[in-house]
Amino acid sequence: MPNVKIYVDEAIYPACREGLPAALGPILDMLCEDLVVDRPACQIAVIPVLALPDLPPVNVELQIMPRPERTRAALLALCAKLRDVVGAATGGHVAVRISTLDPATYVALK
Repeated sequence: MPNVKIYVDEAIYPACREGLPAALGPILDMLCEDLVVDRPACQIAVIPVLALPDLPPVNVELQIMPRPERTRAALLALCAKLRDVVGAATGGHVAVRISTLDPATYVALK
């Protein structure tokens, strides 16, 4: 159940308005393959934001459920891949954060 939010600074958003949507399908495919999930389990949102000039203009936040195979090393590798793909689509420096959710307290209604 990857939940992905891609925050893009409004200063660079117009320049990547076309390239970023084209990258969302490949990003989704990569997440499904790397995290071993089906497409309907995923959510991706692109959100224009006002960012501070001394911080990365693009931030990717990914929330996932824990699994034994989702080791720190595997998640760091996924972060690097996400940073590269989103960076190529936006032309901006990208920070990526992954957090795991607590299955005992997580609630979803779809």
